[in-house]
Amino acid sequence: MTGTGGRGGGSARSAERGAASGPARGTHWAVGEQILWRYRDHAPGLEGRVHICRPVTVVRDTDEVLAVWMAPGTECVKPVLADGSAVHEEPLATRYTAERTTVRSRWFGAGVLKLARPGEPWSVWLFWEHGWRFKSWYVNLEEPRTRWSGGIDSEDHFLDISVYPDRTWKWRDEDEFAQAQRSGLMDPEQARRVRAAGRAAVDVIRAWGPPFSEGWQDWRPDPAWKVPVLPEDWDRTPAHMTS
Repeated sequence: MTGTGGRGGGSARSAERGAASGPARGTHWAVGEQILWRYRDHAPGLEGRVHICRPVTVVRDTDEVLAVWMAPGTECVKPVLADGSAVHEEPLATRYTAERTTVRSRWFGAGVLKLARPGEPWSVWLFWEHGWRFKSWYVNLEEPRTRWSGGIDSEDHFLDISVYPDRTWKWRDEDEFAQAQRSGLMDPEQARRVRAAGRAAVDVIRAWGPPFSEGWQDWRPDPAWKVPVLPEDWDRTPAHMTS
């Protein structure tokens, strides 16, 4: 998985209010709502705990797709090693067994547009250079997302795919995918399903199906949107979750 301010009303309370009238009732979040995009850990002893949390703004939410915008400067939560160093600095053999914690950290890169189709075991992220020069799509293989009143939760599956404007693509993080299996974070059957999901995503890429064919690289955020605030209870346990 790649990497990892706002208005007073963009706190946990606004997320709760927005979703209480949205997914909690089987409908959708409104454009401009602020929600949380979270991932749960699968490291030994930390299973099920939220270790990545990114406040985002809803761009579109329909039966076909949830699109959200993570703005530059967004305060997020990310995992780090117990001494505060970056996870990727740990040797691969112990990367998923070394003791970890979480820290708050600003997203300093250009913003990221995230697209997720209900029930699909991946999401597609769009990256730009500063100045809106489109860089690439990133297919993040993950558990199909579950919705709760303040956002969505998933679990990263390590294996990813980069897709470029010339329609070429390549696998990413195959070494981490293999190590996750050796470390016992993923059994052979789950690994088989993840690899199958990756092949299905490649089929979509080769056919240039949605979302690659939909022109999202030309999308731009509403300049009136404020950067969402990371709430203090970012790791709260949802009362109700739906697919």
